[in-house]
Amino acid sequence: MPAAATKEIDARGSFCPGPLMELIRAIRDADVGDTIAILSKDPGSRTDIPAWVAKAQHEMVEITDEDGFSRYVVKKAR
Repeated sequence: MPAAATKEIDARGSFCPGPLMELIRAIRDADVGDTIAILSKDPGSRTDIPAWVAKAQHEMVEITDEDGFSRYVVKKAR
């Protein structure tokens, strides 16, 4: 069962660096402890999103592969 998210962003029509930029915008607006799920078809997201999450010191909750896209769930840590 996929992790629950406070907010879900469908960025499947967006290409690098769009999904990451949408995630960054959502994290800025979120409260500490909120979880953001972002859906992306862009293969670059597989490395870009986890790398940014680690650098920004948030928590990568899970990455799941769906039919033709991936779902990244990030928890705002600070």
